[in-house]
Amino acid sequence: MMKKRIFAFLMTAVMAIGGAGCGTNKSSADGASEAGEKKLEDFSIVLDWYPNAIHSFLYTGIEKGYFAEEGLNLVINFPSNVNDGISMPAAGKADIGLYYLQDAILTATEEKVPIVSVGALTQSSLNVVVALKDSGISGAKDLKGKKIGYSGTSLSEEQIKSMLENVGLSAQDCQFIDVGFDLMTALTTGQVDATIGNMVNHEVPQLEENGFAINYFYPTEFGIPQAYELVFLAGKDAVEKNPEKIQRFLRACQKSFEDVKANPDESLQILLDNQNAENFPLSKAVEQKSMEILLPVMETPDAPFLHQEVEVWQKNADWLYERGILSQKTDVTPMVVNLAD
Repeated sequence: MMKKRIFAFLMTAVMAIGGAGCGTNKSSADGASEAGEKKLEDFSIVLDWYPNAIHSFLYTGIEKGYFAEEGLNLVINFPSNVNDGISMPAAGKADIGLYYLQDAILTATEEKVPIVSVGALTQSSLNVVVALKDSGISGAKDLKGKKIGYSGTSLSEEQIKSMLENVGLSAQDCQFIDVGFDLMTALTTGQVDATIGNMVNHEVPQLEENGFAINYFYPTEFGIPQAYELVFLAGKDAVEKNPEKIQRFLRACQKSFEDVKANPDESLQILLDNQNAENFPLSKAVEQKSMEILLPVMETPDAPFLHQEVEVWQKNADWLYERGILSQKTDVTPMVVNLAD
């Protein structure tokens, strides 16, 4: 789930109907057997990235038969293109896609893509700025005179500028370097002093496992609006015509998340058993640390799992407009449907 965000799939990502489908088909068959061989309705989801801790509840739900109990055969796909998480559900080629909130607002608004969000996976952002500890960088003010690596996207660039302005600096006070998708390599080889677009639950434990002492901070501490990191997107037409199918999926997800909370070690093992080891091998230690980071932000005392507020979406849309990323001020209320509540 590296915060190469939606842009990271240029590499070797392939459609994983076969790879992910092994676990899916097995679990669905088991679920169908337990439910008296009832016929299951296919429900397809496109992930944002390769399987990692944030997706554990999906694989746990398959293993435990929660999707089958709802009459669904969950088919998990990896994206083959950077925008599959939004384009496929919008076109009716997938029931649900996992996508990033700000990117969803930008794409839906500027390209008139007919999608709605039906649930949020995290109640706060996971995006962090990372620097090696000996750099002395621990906040936005420390970026003055430094080289900042980013993935070459307008969103990342505007986040850097906004943070700098928040502490009285400007873009001229540091150097931006497009490092593509090699955020960790650029940082650890000294190409840059800090990188933005890292996931606190992925790059941070990965760097620490590799023996690097690091500092990190959240852009949301310096003027960037808080956001749900990943959201479930569905086609507007599908939500209007068959909301019950999506509600069944969301109910199974909620049941599964309860299992993840109750027994994270078991869910982690289910995830590891379903990883794409050939292309995207997982480290058990990294994913275990990731699970510890994720659980408190996937559900909070104030917000149950999958809950979302229009206000959070609107604050992000307003920020995108203020920063010149959105061409027009936008009311995002029609983009948010709380089918999980």
